[in-house]
Parts: sequence; C-alpha cells; structure tokens
Amino acid sequence: MAAVTPQMVKQLRDRTDQPMGLCKQALDESTGDMEKAIEWLQKQNSKMTAKREGNETAEGRIGVFADNAAKVAAIVEMRCESAPSAKSDQFVALTADLAKAAATTKTADVASLLVEPLGGGTVQTRIEAVVGVIREKMVLHRFQKLEDGVYGSYVHHDGSVGVLIECKGESANDELLRDVAAHIAALNPPYAVTSDVPADVVEKEKGLVKADMDADPKNAGKPANILEKIAEGKLRTRLSEIVLSEQPMANSGKYPNTSVGAALKKAGLEPVRFVRFKVGAVAL
Repeated sequence: MAAVTPQMVKQLRDRTDQPMGLCKQALDESTGDMEKAIEWLQKQNSKMTAKREGNETAEGRIGVFADNAAKVAAIVEMRCESAPSAKSDQFVALTADLAKAAATTKTADVASLLVEPLGGGTVQTRIEAVVGVIREKMVLHRFQKLEDGVYGSYVHHDGSVGVLIECKGESANDELLRDVAAHIAALNPPYAVTSDVPADVVEKEKGLVKADMDADPKNAGKPANILEKIAEGKLRTRLSEIVLSEQPMANSGKYPNTSVGAALKKAGLEPVRFVRFKVGAVAL
C-alpha cells in the first residue's frame, strides 16, 4: 500500500478537477493507486448524477463549435440547476467540449452522443465529472450538427442564446459571419431566404398588401402597372421583416444601408440556413 501524500492528492486533483478532500478519500480508498482512485471518483460522480436525477434543470448555456477547414459545426444546449453554475468556468468549458464533440461525431441523437469517446472517457463521464465538482444535475438537452458549408457563430455573453449560420461560398469571413449570427440572435427571423417562406405565408402577405393599397385613396385611378410595382415594393418590405437575407444589418453603423443578403454577397457568400438555440425554449 502506497502512502498517500499531499503531492499525490494534488496530482489527482489536477487530473480530475475534483475537490481536494474527495481526491484524498479516493486515494485512501484505492490504497494510493492513482488509476483506481480515478475509477472510484467516476463511480462517485455517477452516484451523484443518479441522486439528483429528479431535480429540475431550468438554467443552462448554449455552446457552439465551427471548423471551416473540416466543414463541420454544431450547437448544443446544456442544462443545469442554477444560474451561477451555468456561468461557472467548469460548465462553460464542458459546454464548449460537448459542442466540439457533437461536431466531430456521426451520431444524430443525444443518447448516442453520450456514449461517444471524449477525453479518455465518454461524453457522459465528462458530464459526470463536472457534476462531481459543482454538485448539480446537468443534462445535454439537445444538439444539432451541420456539415459541408461555410459557418459562423455567436453566443450571447451570458450563454442564453446561440446561433450557427451556414452559407455557400469559397471561404469564410469570420467577422461578417459572427455579425450575421449576432443579428439572428437579436432579431430571430423565421426564415433564412425568401424561397424558404411557405407559399401560404406569401399569399397571406400579398393579401395584406392588397388590402392596405385598396384602403389608400391615393391609389385610386393609378395605372395597373404602377399599382403592381407599388405592391411588389410593399411585399418586399413586409418580407424583409421575416426573412434574414432581406433584413437590414442590425449593426447599421458598421453596415450602413446594407441588407444581410447584400453584405454576404459582397463577401462571396450566400445564406443557406441557420440554427438558433435559446436556453429553455421549446425545440420545434
């Protein structure tokens, strides 16, 4: 039996990030064997996870990862019990690690991702290790992976909202794509491009435009071709309220009189789709 020294306890803490007292107990229980002590800690963390299974996870954080060289990206929503824990360094790092794991795996659902390898263990044991430190229930609530595009991302400073934007193009413009992702986070447009708008929504908007024009006495007696052009302009204005590519860039000081679509086009990019996660929002 090896004598447990303070240096051994520190080494175990450095490897696992677990509390010093728990590391000392793990080494005592494992007769000084470092690898057995790590296994003992993992079992304790699993027990902690099971013990807190019924607790509510109303707080959390969005994490994103994008690798334009590999043409992969992912966005995840991690949940925990309290707001302070959601802002902790350990939880922020965990969320980032899980976003990267989601981007680099071929799995498509949470259950499969949890058993994927990560850091010498699995995604699940990585989560449990942080549970062991913070002593709260933590759940990988959802994720989405994107492939074969050009990507930009943004996460709000408190982690409550995150966005991935996918474009077509030869190369990424990181600053512009981040600005577009921040625009999406703030304005939450329902559609990326006009062709995404369902036909029934377009017809409804056309009907509203027609009703407005019919009620305006200034349009009385105008030629049909003029009325048609006015209607087209009004429809574009209405669609700009719900279509990302038609909206004026939110940062008008940086992008004066420029739509999102025009800003991207100038950089050789074309919007394809985006994913916006908000902590606690119902997934559609």
